[in-house]
Amino acid sequence: MALTLTLPTAGGSLAPYTLRGSVPAKPPANVQFNRIAYSAAHVVADPLAAVDPWLQAAVDWDTTIAYRQHLWSLGLGVAEAMDTAQRGMGLDWPTSLELIRRSLDAAKDAPGALVASGCGTDHLNLDEVKSVDDVIRGYEEQMAAIEKLGGKLIVMASRALARVAKSPADYERVYDRVLSQAKQPVVLHWLGDMFDPALTGYWGTADIDAAMDTALGIIAAHPEKVDGIKISLLDKDKEIAMRRRLPSGVRMYTGDDFNYAELIAGDGHGSEPTHGKSDALLGIFDAIAPAASSALGELAQGHVDSFHAILGPTVPLSRHIFAAPTRFYKTGVVFMAWLNGHQSHFSMVGGQQSSRSLQHFAELFRLADAASVLEKPELAVQRMKTLLAMHGVE
Repeated sequence: MALTLTLPTAGGSLAPYTLRGSVPAKPPANVQFNRIAYSAAHVVADPLAAVDPWLQAAVDWDTTIAYRQHLWSLGLGVAEAMDTAQRGMGLDWPTSLELIRRSLDAAKDAPGALVASGCGTDHLNLDEVKSVDDVIRGYEEQMAAIEKLGGKLIVMASRALARVAKSPADYERVYDRVLSQAKQPVVLHWLGDMFDPALTGYWGTADIDAAMDTALGIIAAHPEKVDGIKISLLDKDKEIAMRRRLPSGVRMYTGDDFNYAELIAGDGHGSEPTHGKSDALLGIFDAIAPAASSALGELAQGHVDSFHAILGPTVPLSRHIFAAPTRFYKTGVVFMAWLNGHQSHFSMVGGQQSSRSLQHFAELFRLADAASVLEKPELAVQRMKTLLAMHGVE
């Protein structure tokens, strides 16, 4: 029986929509991926907590960890306490550290589970940060806390550093100190200003090519301490140019939620394996986890056409979820988790569920159906109707 509901259009009218009803491709069993793939995982808010949602973070820990277990079961790693988890947009450092602790503990019971955790300076009061030394101390504090738990670091871009740095040399000084102290190879993190306007001019310049030179110079000075770099610039040509210049063995983790399919597939450039393809550290993998796992399994078996057939249709959905203002993409990720039954509500830390329009959600629903990533179509329709009713559409 066809599933039909009435959805708003971009022009503000209403029109019937009938679902295709195709569920996500089933990941192949026991296939070892030939890419490392981290999903930047969201947190599940506790809607029953007596807090002011715009000011305080209340997390449903059981459901949050259960979602990580779901990702691990699909062969995906978890990039923990990143911006997808609303780090710096509702999730504070003490809550982030508790999230990291719980995730690392849960991973012990999931053989082969990958976890890398965001290390930043977001606990610092920006008005009190006066120098690069203050930034270094901030990084060192979070490094020590995460490494004490046995965690692998993702060295997140720092709003504080972007604010006080006077030149590329200041970035070189900070990262030299951080990398020289790291207990195991880290993932560096270059987040473009479309994701966070406070990071404009990161690496000491607004010129992307010059910024890339600085970042590559830092990596070249410490290749043994850098597992890879995740860049989120939404510019595939810049990512390809940078990965071809990385030292041997240093990975490019794509954070390009617009072009991930072709970047992961790669172009086979050069004799150095890491120069011809990107691994993944993506927020969109949270929203399309079964499809991502299935596609990566096909790629590992050499079935490139099947990889693109599964993952390609998810790209329009991702581009919609990550549309400007890109920083509000977390809302689409959590909306997908609610539609697919991974959480019982559509509430977010910081009240961020209000950051997108009903038209945005309606188009997201249509694109998710077209991409075959609605895991339980009947439930998705029921929940979409609930959202419509809350907006006065019966």
